[in-house]
Amino acid sequence: MTQTVAVLGTGKIGEALLSGMIRAGWRPANLLVTARRAERAEELRTRYGVETVTNAEAAKRADTLILAVKPQDMGRLLDELAPHVTADRLVISAAAGIPTSFIEDRLTTGTPVVRVMPNTPVLVDEGMSVISAGSHATPAHLAHTEEIFGGVGKTLRVPESQQDAATALSGSGPAYFYFLVEAMTDAGILLGLPRAQAHDLIVQAAIGAAVMLRDSGEHPVKLREAVTSPAGTTISAIRELENHGVRAALIAALEAARDRSRELASGNS
Repeated sequence: MTQTVAVLGTGKIGEALLSGMIRAGWRPANLLVTARRAERAEELRTRYGVETVTNAEAAKRADTLILAVKPQDMGRLLDELAPHVTADRLVISAAAGIPTSFIEDRLTTGTPVVRVMPNTPVLVDEGMSVISAGSHATPAHLAHTEEIFGGVGKTLRVPESQQDAATALSGSGPAYFYFLVEAMTDAGILLGLPRAQAHDLIVQAAIGAAVMLRDSGEHPVKLREAVTSPAGTTISAIRELENHGVRAALIAALEAARDRSRELASGNS
């Protein structure tokens, strides 16, 4: 790994990428990081042995720039980077709702930009990062992006027109599961279980179900039917979920998340 990669705005997601790259074989000497606070920069330098620099210095020295700042900070960061980024650099944006055109318009004409929507399980190397090419990004740029984000989970290429849907489904997806676990844990308490036991039961059920979905190759309907015996407990519960419109509520929730992602994107254009 001889290229120099800089992570700009090394918060939780940025640090997860940094640590994943090092585990995947990247040398700390080829990695640069920036952080808003001096104490945070020192913490990263001590923990990972990487060099901490300013945003401008990163733009001058790095072959690949990973922009891991919050969406509201992107415009200010690009203004800072623009004088130093040449068209032979790769710029990867991990900021939700920011289209590649917003970045391309503020940098040197022809600069390749790749948009990535990771989710928080990258913190435990089980993330899903959805990758889209900008106007000037090549298959080689996409492959390089996959190499970086593959260290913290899986990657999936989609057209940028599908990024808002991917954000709703994958970027926000973990929160829906946490919400369901919270509700099911409360139900377990209502049914008479201690909170800790209810939590452990639900979490292990979620892990087991996820592994079966991933490894069995079976359709979720078939896996659900295997648990659902005639006139049994599961079908009684499923009936109540259908009666309360849970399926329709989930579809409406994801549509709302997609629409909000579109609003964020249009607000930054």
